[in-house]
Amino acid sequence: MLIVISEFMDEAAVRALSARCTVRYEPDLADRRGDLLAACADADALIVRNRTQVDAAVLAATPRLRAVGRLGVGLDNIDLPGCAARGVQVLPATGANARAVAEYVVGTLLLLLRGAYGQSADVAGGKWPRNALSNGLEAEHRTLGIVGFGGIGRLTARLAQGLDMTVVAHDPMLADDAPVWQESGVRPMALDALLADSDAVTLHLPLTPRTAGLFDAARLASMKPGAILINTARGGVVDEAALAAALRSGALRGAAIDVFDQEPLPAGSPLADVPNAVLTPHIAGLTQEANVRVSTLVAQRVADALGLTL
Repeated sequence: MLIVISEFMDEAAVRALSARCTVRYEPDLADRRGDLLAACADADALIVRNRTQVDAAVLAATPRLRAVGRLGVGLDNIDLPGCAARGVQVLPATGANARAVAEYVVGTLLLLLRGAYGQSADVAGGKWPRNALSNGLEAEHRTLGIVGFGGIGRLTARLAQGLDMTVVAHDPMLADDAPVWQESGVRPMALDALLADSDAVTLHLPLTPRTAGLFDAARLASMKPGAILINTARGGVVDEAALAAALRSGALRGAAIDVFDQEPLPAGSPLADVPNAVLTPHIAGLTQEANVRVSTLVAQRVADALGLTL
């Protein structure tokens, strides 16, 4: 029995799988398409992150495939209908990296509200920009709008409530009388109302035909003046050129963007040198602790699908 792992995974989880079957672990295999297709010829399971495209060609190259483990939660890089037609189980690490993403959201929110942490070199060089850095904002009593109220959104809400923020959320998959609203103390809102009311908006929704380009120029313009946008979901949800324009004009106070239309971000991106922007390379869900949790969960789920005991 063969498991192919095409992106980085916690070594302890790799060893656990290797003790039960043959494992081909090459963290850069996702970037070597021909080698990936060849490696999959005898694979019973494939474990990936977000760079490996489990598309029709990969499925055609893996006649023995029974399971795809996803070291994360987004599934837009996996041909779900193709897997379903073949009876291949798709096994994401649901919930395992929620804490890492939620802390990223709150951390960048506080950084952008305060606006005081970008001039260390000036201070070290003898400058004293005290007046310029004395107009930051506090989180208390401000409103955080969460778009997509699944596990990550709910944990983000709890952390924000710990800062005495008001939290509202929009999720078309949840009825207004769903128990989670009362249980979480979060008020459901229509999207347009949420954007008009929120001092910061964080996105936690999948990339689908319905959500692609959801935050275009018009929707960004409908946000509360001086608001902050945080996107740890998928790059295609936000129009990057429109976001850059909103930041340059001062319509938005700031943005933290961890995901992009094209990754890595290409040269000449409209987001290059944009003021008040935190740009990170798709790492919101990656911490040492999250990698262990994600890898352990996916290893166990894949082992179960193959009838192995870890």
